[in-house]
This record gives sequence, C-alpha cells and structure tokens, in this order.
Amino acid sequence: MKKLFKKTPLNKQIPLLLLIVCTISAPLLVVLSSWFTPVDDIFIHLFKTGLPEVLINTFWLLLGVAIGTLLLGVSLAWLTTTFEFPGRSVFDWAMILPLAIPTYVLAFVSISLFDRIGPIQGLLRAQGSDLVLPPIRSTGGVILVMTLALYPYVYLFARNGFQTQGTRATEVARSLGQSSWHTFFQVTLPMGGPMIAAGVMLVLMETLADFGAVSIFNYDTFTTTIYKAWFSMFSLSTAAKFSSFLVLLVFILVMAEQAVRQRRRYTTAERQPAPTVRTILTGKRCYAASAYCGLILLFAFIIPVIQLLRGASADWGQHFDARYLGFLSRSLLLSALATLLVTASALLLVYAERSAHSFKPNLLVRFATLGYALPGTILAVGGMILVTFIDHQLKNRLGLTTVITGTLLAMMLGYLSRFMILAYNPIDSAMHRVTPHMGEAARSLGATPFMILSKIQMPLVRGGIFAGSLLVFVDVMKEMPITLMTRPFGWDTLAVRIFQFTSEGEWNHAALPALTLVILGFIPVILLTRQPVFKG
Repeated sequence: MKKLFKKTPLNKQIPLLLLIVCTISAPLLVVLSSWFTPVDDIFIHLFKTGLPEVLINTFWLLLGVAIGTLLLGVSLAWLTTTFEFPGRSVFDWAMILPLAIPTYVLAFVSISLFDRIGPIQGLLRAQGSDLVLPPIRSTGGVILVMTLALYPYVYLFARNGFQTQGTRATEVARSLGQSSWHTFFQVTLPMGGPMIAAGVMLVLMETLADFGAVSIFNYDTFTTTIYKAWFSMFSLSTAAKFSSFLVLLVFILVMAEQAVRQRRRYTTAERQPAPTVRTILTGKRCYAASAYCGLILLFAFIIPVIQLLRGASADWGQHFDARYLGFLSRSLLLSALATLLVTASALLLVYAERSAHSFKPNLLVRFATLGYALPGTILAVGGMILVTFIDHQLKNRLGLTTVITGTLLAMMLGYLSRFMILAYNPIDSAMHRVTPHMGEAARSLGATPFMILSKIQMPLVRGGIFAGSLLVFVDVMKEMPITLMTRPFGWDTLAVRIFQFTSEGEWNHAALPALTLVILGFIPVILLTRQPVFKG
C-alpha cells in the first residue's frame, strides 16, 4: 500500500509542464476570454456590415486555394514519382523551391508584373495585341498567387505518400490491364489520401493565417479585418472578438481533418516499400510532362526571383544604406532572440512531458503547439492585451508608470506561441533516441546528472535542436503580422519595410528587402532537399 500511494519524484515536473503550457498559450487564452468583456459599438458595426463580406471572401479563398494546390501538388508529385521524363531528377526537388518565397512577396511581384500598368500588359499594348489579361487584382488573382506559393506543401505530402505506399498494389492493378490513369485514381490516390489531406489542411491553415498577400490585394479576410479594427478603429477588444471567430474556424478545420484521416486509413503489407519502378514516357507525353513542370516552376519561382533581382539591382544604390542595414540587423536580432526563447521553451516542454509519466500530458502539449495553426494577427492581439493588462495592474497596485508596454514582450509572446511546434517536433523526435536505460546505466557507472546531460543526452538531441532553431529563425525573419502589430516604435524590420512599400504601391523599392528574405528562405529549403528522401 505504501508503494501504491508513494509520490514519485517525476510528479514534480507536472507544475513545470503546466507553467510552460500556460505561458505559451497565454495569447490564445486572452483572445478566447474577450467574450467576457462588453461588446462595443465598433464591434456591432463591423459585425453587421463587414462580417458577411469577410465570410464570403474567406470561403472562396479557402475553396479556390484548396482546389488549386490539390491539383498542382498531387499532379506534380504523381509525375515525378511515377514517370521518367527529361528533367525529372531536377524537378523532383526543384518543385519545392517556391517555399522560399513568402506569399506576400509573390503577391506584390505578381501585381507589379501583370497589373494593367505593368510591363506584361504594357508590352502587349506596344505590339498592338488585342489580348487583354484577366485583372490580377481580383479574387481569382489572389487565389492563383496563393496557390503558386503554397502548392509545395501538398506536393511534399503527396510525394511522401506515393513513395512510401509500396508498389505491389500498383503492380497488381497494371497486371490486370489497368491504365496509368485508372491505377492512379483507383489505387494510388486513395492510398495516399491521408497524407494529401494533411498537406491540404496545412495549406488551409496558411491561407487563414495569411495577412501580407491579402492586404496587398486589398482582399478583406479575417486577418485584415482584425488589423483594421485595431489600427484604424483603435478597438483592441473588437479585434480580439473577431480573432475568436477565426479560432473557432481553425478548430472546425482541425476536427474535420482528423475525422477524414480516421475514416480513410490505409496500410500496406510491405515492411520496406520496394524502390519505385518508373514508367518511361515517350513521344509527346515526355515533353508535355517536362513542359508542365517547367511552366509551374517558371511562374512560381523563376520569374519572381528574376523580377526581384532586377528591382533590387536598380534600387541598390538608393536604398542600400544605413537604414537598410538597420532593418536587416533588427530582423536578425529579433529572429535570434525568438529562436533562443522558443528553442529553450521547447526543450523544457519536451523534458517536462517525458518526465511526467504519471500524468497524461498529450492534450496539454497539443494545446500548447496549436499556435502555428492560428494567424499571427490573433496572437498579436492576445499578446498586446496581456501586456497592456499587466501594465495597468502595475500602475494601479504599485503606482508605476508604463513598464512593459512598448517593449518586445508582446512580440516575443506571439512568436513563442506561433512557432513553438517548429522547435518542439524535431526536438521531441530527437529525444526519443534517449532511452531511460541510458541514464540508468550511466548513473550505475558513477556519472553525475551534468555528465549524463552533456555526454549522452545533448549529443543525441543536438541535431533536433539545430533543425528546430533553423526553422524558427527563418520563419520569424519572414513573419509579418506579429512584427507589424506589436513592434516597439522604431523597430521596423525587412518584413515591415516590405509592407510599408507595397501599401504605398512602391513595388520596386520593396524588391531589395524581399530578395533578402528569399535568400534567407533558401536555407531550410536547401537543407530539406539534402535529406535522403530527395536523393535518388
């Protein structure tokens, strides 16, 4: 009986786990608590006049981007994994390069190229052509741009699903006389369905979270409405209430995706999937496959990068100065600070989760890592409300003046909640290599806890820490809404500078900071293409 009720030392980690989860989730909890505050006239006005349009716009944007990325991502993955054609080995990894370009960068590049006063339509008019391109500043335009920017997510998931499902089922289908098209729709696509659904869900989350691209297109969604409620109508409580609507929408999408994946689950009898035997395309089909892949890569990556290079080279002498170096240094500094904070918190979260054996922390950890599925505008609103509340309490109770409002605290809280999962996943995966038996064996040999940590645990987890830190650093560098809405005075970054230029229609001036972000975005993409799954 004594052993049954004896408290284990591991239970001491539960308060640490709860503290970490509450800190990470603080902005989200603050947003959800906004409904306990009175409803003001600004919210009633926006609810009656703006909400219907926002809902319609969001619906069409989600539907269009989901269909577009599904068609592009699945078709490209099927071509590169199933068939052999000229350039396939290059397209196999090159199709993920658009991930290096933030959506808002691709948005302003597309407008600057294809707008009515842009060079493409200007060239057509100069040659006397009667061809009139559809307006880029439209619902179709924003859907097309976001599809080109986000299809690599579906491509990666579909590619992985097609490569790991095995070859026996497809070989049986072909031996029964089924064509490539019938085999794809009846065997390959259903078996890869759960992976494809996960990729589409990630695309929908990114679409809901987007602020830069939709603001450049003047396409009103929840994120732009939240921004207007805060900065144009000066109602932080209204922004928080609209943020809670978006939290509800995200929750519905997450539950729907889980339901789809549970209903459609496939397994294969092959323990080690055999190497894929690709069908060699001949004649017009091989050139059509190469042209299709090349055309997508041309519009999603090559043309935007060329346009950025042209704009940056023309603007280099005018804007590459001390101010630009200040934007770059602040971007690097904020990314470094956020990386340290998020990585350290992820380490503590993984440690507390693994130590609390007598407590089931799965639900808490899932809630703490939910921030990546939420738009940055929500976390910015929650972080600023929390910081303002703390400042008011310090003023009322201790008689202090403004202490933390106007500092980096709200920004760091937003970063912590938004990017926690990027550091948590690789660190948690690496931590699974550290079994309890390793520590027990080391202690039996007289090793101290510090020696166990430095000699055994850290070398095994070091790769996960590096991968998580790299992902957080680059994503914080490109992040726009949290930085834009919570930055202290004078803390403009490259992403903020791009927003300022594009909001004023100065597309050429935005090229230099945008090119810098694209170059930095190459780092994780290049490392991703070096993984074994992309070789061969």
